[in-house]
Parts: sequence; structure tokens; C-alpha cells
Amino acid sequence: MNAPLTRRNFLHRTASTTALFGLGDFAFLSRLPRLSAADAKLDPKIVRFDGEIEPLVRFLEDTPRERLLEEIATRIRGGLSYREVLAAVLLAGIRNIQPRPVGFKFHAVMVVNSAHLASLSSPDSDRWLPIFWAVDNFKSSQAQDYRDGDWTMPAVDESAIPPSHKARLMVAESMKNWDEAEADSAATALARSAGAQEIFELFARYGQRDFRNIGHKAIYVANGWRTLQAIGWQHAEPVLRSLAFALLARDRNEDNPAKNDYASDRPWRRNTRLVSQIRADWQAGKVDPSAATEMLITLRQGSDEDAAKKAVELLNRGTAPQSLWDAMFDAAGELLMRQPGIATLHSVTATNALHFAYQNSGQDETRRLLLLQNASFIPLFRSRLNNQAKDYQIDRFEPLPLKSDPAHAADEIFADASQDRLTAARKALSYLKENANPKPLIDAARRLVFLKGTDSHDYKFSSAVLEDYRHVSPAWRDRYLASSLFYLRGSGAADNKLVTRIREALKG
Repeated sequence: MNAPLTRRNFLHRTASTTALFGLGDFAFLSRLPRLSAADAKLDPKIVRFDGEIEPLVRFLEDTPRERLLEEIATRIRGGLSYREVLAAVLLAGIRNIQPRPVGFKFHAVMVVNSAHLASLSSPDSDRWLPIFWAVDNFKSSQAQDYRDGDWTMPAVDESAIPPSHKARLMVAESMKNWDEAEADSAATALARSAGAQEIFELFARYGQRDFRNIGHKAIYVANGWRTLQAIGWQHAEPVLRSLAFALLARDRNEDNPAKNDYASDRPWRRNTRLVSQIRADWQAGKVDPSAATEMLITLRQGSDEDAAKKAVELLNRGTAPQSLWDAMFDAAGELLMRQPGIATLHSVTATNALHFAYQNSGQDETRRLLLLQNASFIPLFRSRLNNQAKDYQIDRFEPLPLKSDPAHAADEIFADASQDRLTAARKALSYLKENANPKPLIDAARRLVFLKGTDSHDYKFSSAVLEDYRHVSPAWRDRYLASSLFYLRGSGAADNKLVTRIREALKG
């Protein structure tokens, strides 16, 4: 291992990566199959991780960006596992990157699960690429955090940790009161005493609470929980401390939201009352495409309050929750079509996160709230559109026949995506209507993210939309996937330089 570097010294030496050779296929990844533990003194004022993972986290922190991929490739060939790298990159981000605002540079943490999902869904030949990308992305965000003041998660104040039997109530009270110090202590106690599902239920409730950071709080809850499921709950304590700190983020000009009536909090306050009006057997309704259309129209035209009330009305009429989710997925896709960009992209990724929480919560009231909150969030995302937005409607655009045979349809569609997004979407819809298997489009979309993606949103968006395609009813899912062509990378986009660098790193 290289001689130790201080964080400041190595950040001053960090440089952008450069490509040396052209891109080929991903056969070079086949060269990949433990990490030697180096003695390292740790500042007692910063959080310390499990003894087995700590040296690897320090390795990620202290190795300059221009050398890190090459050195980690060497360690992987020597036996370092996928799971160890995944855990280390998450924890390095947790310790080194302030989770406020919840987004921006903190995407290095929130995107780890998206990279993991991309790995799981990829062919064996491609599987390491998203994780190498996540490692490099951490270094970029770490450098940004240094420029912003070099935040580091502090060590736990052990004297403030409550008894385990009080932890759950203290987490709920601190969230209710927006009390950061108490939330940190309570989250620590909860991590040390509670099971994963109990923890998830509590944080899922508060992750959906407000619209600050355009859905990133809910996204962090879902992605943090999912990553812990992959790397092991022995790493939960620092993640939950970071998550509690993130969920209490508020705008700089705001006082304590518990004592004020800010617009971001109003949907939650209304919907916590509205859930009691939903019939007890609300999950026993029937899937109804016409009800989904009715809900979609409200999401397209109504206010956040109108949307929640319409959801309650439809549930009480016997409509299955699935039809409401169909409308919300497609409404999010429609916003992306109307004005592709960061705000509308997050209508898709936030819906993915809220739906995941809905699927995995075992508490009836939390599930009702998640559904109503997502319904309210869609019009709030719609309010971010400006006068340049198009008047596209996801249930109205028509398929466009392809010039190519089915075997080459993905090539034609993603070439069009670099020139004319609507044409690409229409051709994708045509392909999906005529071919039952969407896998060629999905595989092409994912590989183009590997080759041409440049930031966290490429991974977050693609992982969300490609996962949720199967969560949308057949009557609606093809249009949902087709709408993703308004943001997915086209084949004409410039290649990123990272794949070439990984290729070179694996030559040895």
C-alpha cells in the first residue's frame, strides 16, 4: 500500500482522468476474479467503522483519484470481493460527504444502490463497471466536499446514547420536533438494538414527510436500506446517523418546521388526516385502466391537494392501488417528456423510491401515506415546469414504425435518441407493442449508461425506470418505458473516458 497521505494533501494532487485508448468491448473485465490490512491511526474525533472494513475505507479516502482505479483493480485480482468494495464506497461517502443538501455531491452515497442494481442486472462481462464508476464518483464528490469545507462525520457522543428501550420513541420524537442532536443519539441507539424491518418502517415514514430537496429524502431512505441489505446490517449505525441528519435538512431561511407552516410540509399534514378516510379494505379493489386515466388527468391538471383527494376517492370506489400507481408512474414519465431535466427526472426517481417503500412497508397507515404523498408530489414536480415545456401527453403519442428489423431495432431507437427524443420514444413504443420481450431495449439502455453516462443521474434514472417497467400494469408499461427515451443516453453521445481507464487498469 502507498505511503499514507493526509486528506488535504491528496486532494490537492487529485487530477481529472484522461483516456489513453479507444473503447472496445468489455472483455477486459474478465481479468478480474484480499485486501491487506495496513496499520492506520484513526482520528478519535471522527466516526470509526468495523475493523475489517476500516482499512479499505481509508484506502478509498487516501488514494488519489488518478491512481485509485488502477490500485483497486490490483486488489480485486488479489481477492477483494464485490461486496467489500460496495460496502467501502458507501461508508467512505457516509464519512466524508455531508448529507446536506440531500443531493448534489451527496449523490455519491445515494447512487451506490443504483450502481449495485445495474451490476445485478448486467451480463457477467459488464458487472464490475458500475462499481468502478461509483468508486470514481466518490472521489469527485469527496473533492467537492473538501472545497465546501471538508465535512467529516464525527464520532458518536456515547454519553448521549439513550437506553435501547427508548430508542424508537426518541427517533420519532426527534423527527417530529426536528431535533438534530437527539436524532443522532436516538438513531445510534436504534441501530444497536432494533431489527432491519423496524428501522426501515420508522425511516420510511419520515423520508416521505416533505418535498424539500425534490424527493431526495425518500430516495436516500430507499437506497440506503437497499444497500444495507446487500452489504450487511453490521454497517447500519453510520448510515442511520447520516440518514437522520439528512431527513432533518431544511431550507436556510427556515426556522424549525415543527413550529411553522411551510409549503413543503403541508401535503404531509393534510394527508396524515386524509388517510383515515380510506376504506379499511382499500387493497382489495380491482385494477381499472379507466380509473388510472382519471387519476392521470388529475395529476396532469390538479393541485397536490386535488391529487391526494382523488386517490382517496378512487380507493373508496373500489379501485386497486395498482391503478393509482400506474397513473403516478406514467404521470412522472409524462413530466419528463414535457421538459427533460433534473426536476422532472426526479419525479421518476422519487416515485421509484416511494413505491419501493410502499412495497416493503408492513404498516397499513404508512402504506396509505406513501401512496397519498406520491400523489401530492407529482403536481409539485409539475409546478417546476417553465414556459418552455412541451404539451406532450403520455397516453396520446402514437407509435412510429421502425425501418430496421427487430434484431436491429435498439440500434435505430438509440441512434434517434441522440437526434430526436420524441421519434425515439415513438419507435420504442412501436417496438414494444410488436415484441413481447423488452430485454434488447433494456440491455442497450444499460450498456449505453456504462459507455456514455457522465453523472449520478444517468445511473439513478436508468436503474429506477428499468426496474419500474415491471411494476407498471401491462396496459401502461410500454408508454412508461418509451418515455424514458427522453433522458436515457443515445448512442450518438460522446463516450465517457472511464471505461478506457478501467480497461487500461485491468491490463496488468
